[in-house]
Amino acid sequence: MHGGSYKFFKEDIRNYLINKYPPKSTILDVGAGSGTYALLLGDYFELDAVEVYKPSAEYIEGRYRKVYNEDIRDFKYKRYDVIIFGDVLEHLEVNEAQKVLGYAIPRCNEIIVAVPYQYKQGAIYGNDYEIHKQDDLTPEKVIERYPYLELLYGNDKYGYYRLLP
Repeated sequence: MHGGSYKFFKEDIRNYLINKYPPKSTILDVGAGSGTYALLLGDYFELDAVEVYKPSAEYIEGRYRKVYNEDIRDFKYKRYDVIIFGDVLEHLEVNEAQKVLGYAIPRCNEIIVAVPYQYKQGAIYGNDYEIHKQDDLTPEKVIERYPYLELLYGNDKYGYYRLLP
């Protein structure tokens, strides 16, 4: 019923963030789905979530400091140490994803983006937000569309990117 993602590199991301940021640093988890990052990072960081799909937003209540049931394309926020877009960009048109990232860049110290490569997906359980609008992503296309990102961890199915230092 709630969005999920590949398990690749989750511990790597946890270690990367814990080694780089002090305890209680703030993280915004965009498209929180089933709350993967709350389980992964919630014991160390202060996490808020933005989740557009109401059943998922209700499901993760209590796992985050605050859950916003809003669309990231319209959501206005102040500042976080880190903003995670875990399996989000592929659900947005390229221009929408660029706009969302453009809004986020001046509002954080770091952006983490995770995307599946060449993954076609339709609606799941009647949730049209699950449709992949960028089902053609490859490592090359990610850098072409989002030149301010660099690959952090990746394989042939999935990649984690960060904002260029």
